[in-house]
Amino acid sequence: MEYPRQITVIQTAIIIFSTIIGVGVLALPLFAVRAADSGAPLLAFLGMLVSFVGLFFIILLGMRFPRQTIVQYSESLIGKWPARFFSILLILFFAVLTSLASREFGEVVVTSVLQRTPLEVTVIVMLALAAISSRNDMTTFTYIHHLYFPLILFPGLVIVVLSLKNAVVVNLLPVIGNEHHSYITGILIIAALYQGSFVMTLVIPAMRRPSRAFPAGIVGMLLAGGLYLLIVIATVSVFGSEEIKQLLWPTLELAKTTSLPANVLERLDGAFIAVWVTAVFTTLLSTYYFTIHSLSQLLRLRDHKLFSFMLLPFVFVIAMLPQSVIQLYNVISIIGRYGLILTILYPGMLLIVALIRKARGKSINELAEVQPENP
Repeated sequence: MEYPRQITVIQTAIIIFSTIIGVGVLALPLFAVRAADSGAPLLAFLGMLVSFVGLFFIILLGMRFPRQTIVQYSESLIGKWPARFFSILLILFFAVLTSLASREFGEVVVTSVLQRTPLEVTVIVMLALAAISSRNDMTTFTYIHHLYFPLILFPGLVIVVLSLKNAVVVNLLPVIGNEHHSYITGILIIAALYQGSFVMTLVIPAMRRPSRAFPAGIVGMLLAGGLYLLIVIATVSVFGSEEIKQLLWPTLELAKTTSLPANVLERLDGAFIAVWVTAVFTTLLSTYYFTIHSLSQLLRLRDHKLFSFMLLPFVFVIAMLPQSVIQLYNVISIIGRYGLILTILYPGMLLIVALIRKARGKSINELAEVQPENP
């Protein structure tokens, strides 16, 4: 079987969480504050709700086609060539997402930690780690996420909670913010940070019980969205919206101002960077895995390992194209917003077609009857 059904509901939620929480953690408060000032927490919440819509479409489609990914069942819904066109766009989109995330990782590392290390080295090392890890099957892919989950969630929560001792509640007022002309753009940018949840289309066919995909998706999204929301609340309440606009990575500055009780550690930015590197790795692993796995399905290949290193130079070249950090974030915001067409509107269109045509894949029981018993 191509998909051994071993992934549980909890593991599915963990995959969604560790895929969403990634490189965007550092600049998230800046994006939200630029669009809504003190209304950044509300904007972050609304962005999470928008991302829920795309995940909802993916889960419903996955439950209707429990043995197929979006690359496969889209062909039976809208035709071979239109489906392949959108599948190619999805593959290119997630390849670009992987590139931009690795470049952002490299910029932070060479600026904050390894100042004498060439940017190209940090980018290629992280991409190589993702490429090597992506050669595994879906079960091992799940175990990797499961292993790093507590190393991302609990330290992240501790750092955010400890930072709240410096919070000034007045900085969060007014709740709706002062800037309203860019509210919609800000919501779309925040929603784009959740696009890693699209990996759910690969996970559902490997779940033991695809019918339980909905609670798994809800839990994973709530964990990731809750942590994002706490980070925005803590950052805005500590610094204020106007000061955040002068910071490139507000979350990193928040960690610098946070200390453990009794001054055991006066600054937590070192610990935060370690947690953040782990989160970046799991995100890159998921986006790169989706890219090569979907490409292998598009070309009707039985194994995705062929593309794990073949696509690496292509992804690296894209990562090095932006000329500066400012240009990098401009590209990220544009790509992320327009990518919502592929991650929300496209699955929504497929779901409408499936409902109209009453199309549905074979259930698990039907597949079990068709498959021959082992001798």
